[in-house]
Amino acid sequence: MPFSIALAGKGGTGKTTMAGLLVKYLMNSNKTPVLAVDADANANLNEVLGVPLSGTLGDAREEMKKGKVPEGMTKDIFMDMRMQQSIVEHDGFDLVVMGQPEGAGCYCAANSLLSRFMDQLTDNYPYLVMDNEAGMEHISRLTTRNVDILLIVADASRRGLQAALRINELSKNLNIGVARTCLMINQAKGPPPEAVMDIIRSAELEFVGTVFEDDTLYEYDLNGQPTIAMPLDTPAVKAAFSIFDKLLSL
Repeated sequence: MPFSIALAGKGGTGKTTMAGLLVKYLMNSNKTPVLAVDADANANLNEVLGVPLSGTLGDAREEMKKGKVPEGMTKDIFMDMRMQQSIVEHDGFDLVVMGQPEGAGCYCAANSLLSRFMDQLTDNYPYLVMDNEAGMEHISRLTTRNVDILLIVADASRRGLQAALRINELSKNLNIGVARTCLMINQAKGPPPEAVMDIIRSAELEFVGTVFEDDTLYEYDLNGQPTIAMPLDTPAVKAAFSIFDKLLSL
């Protein structure tokens, strides 16, 4: 069973960037191979990691639902083949993209195969990094797995903090077995004021650190460069690595 870290946060907080930097951190620490899972409907973790997207698990599911299984091939074999094809292999990590949410109709059979595939796949990796949308519905697909760390990424705004608190409450209502729930603040102009810290403490959230605004990060994103390629001495990378040290030291 892999050590699993799931990231969540409202749009614009930089959680996908942090997920990419976490993969970079694990690779730099020789904690490989890593399975990176993009479970956000707005999938772009592949851009952060600098790898092409060959397909999604959702695509395979849709093909099966639309009867595109070749004659003489069972649905189980077809799904296994297509889902294996959707894995993007890279040096140190592999990437799987879950794909768009389901449309109308019954997807019970496809979802059962999808869950079974994910369970089988994760056994091959010591570390799992999952980037989620704020609702975190996709985490519940790993029904036989626990989440070792839920890392909530918030920006320094009031709405960002409120969204983080809602995600924290939602995670408690999902059957995902979170061992630790942590909060980091990203894109901050300065340290969080004491009033903000009081709110975090009252919500029983473990605050693990702050990443301040970094022009280099903005430039990489603006130029379409994968942020995983940012130098280790970049302030944002150094701050993120310090937080990840804290997360994985216990």
